[in-house]
Amino acid sequence: MAQNTYSPVNNLMPVDSSLRRRYFVGRWLRYLALAIVLALAIILLIPIVWMLLGSFKIQRVALAYPPELIPSNPVLDNWERLLINRPSMRWLLNSFVVAGGIAFFGVVTSTCAGYAFGKKQFPGRTICFWLILMTMMLPRQIYMIPLFVLMKNFGWFNSYQGMVAPYLVYPFGVFLMRQYMQSIPDELLEAAKMDGASEIQLFRHIILPLSRPAIGAIAIFAFMAGWNDYLWQLVMATDELWLTLPVGVAKLTASGVGSIDIGVGMAGATFAFIPMLLIFLLFQNYFIKGITVGALKG
Repeated sequence: MAQNTYSPVNNLMPVDSSLRRRYFVGRWLRYLALAIVLALAIILLIPIVWMLLGSFKIQRVALAYPPELIPSNPVLDNWERLLINRPSMRWLLNSFVVAGGIAFFGVVTSTCAGYAFGKKQFPGRTICFWLILMTMMLPRQIYMIPLFVLMKNFGWFNSYQGMVAPYLVYPFGVFLMRQYMQSIPDELLEAAKMDGASEIQLFRHIILPLSRPAIGAIAIFAFMAGWNDYLWQLVMATDELWLTLPVGVAKLTASGVGSIDIGVGMAGATFAFIPMLLIFLLFQNYFIKGITVGALKG
């Protein structure tokens, strides 16, 4: 009689040959899919690597053909022009203040409006909600001139309030928060009211804690929108000290009529990319949750 031996591998493998064949095919297909995803990730990283290495190239090397991926003689002249000869740290501060202000007011207005549209009944609720969403479909050029005249009358050129004021209401955040609010059970709010909770207590102790994922997602989206904004900040900032980082780098890159300083542009793009990368790594959980918030059943 043959002696039975126990093998963990054989114990996990299907006994039938057809099932075993499917097992191996399925495993190799998973490996193939993983390899394809890894190859696509590497391809997507090539522009970032090119940008980083290009910041250490002089203009002649940056324009050379065939292109030189790794600079043979890296230089720091581009970073010196960006960080020493220009108020780049002030531009960085301006970008943080403007993007942070847009994110703060976007979260406040979106949370309040989303709670009203998602949990309250009042005449014209649907019409008001759709009017807010319609503003997302309007090209920015349509309302830029009225906003420009308004900011001029207020005297808000070269100021943080002039850069942040047009973004006090974040329509996409209102939509996102309204969708999330509809997923909160009404029975929970009714139970709190029966226990004597006021409207402010209801909003502060129940709505806000339960809405943290949506609040975090809106904060990230609004911060990214404010950080990458270029056109409005270009209109509002005429003094060099009030430029935001994207505007300052763009003006520094244009070294002359019809010429572009590629090395400085690469250094500025890298300098502006690093804070966004750090913010994404720190708050990536909220960013991932924010992708699915709008898909909640409402």
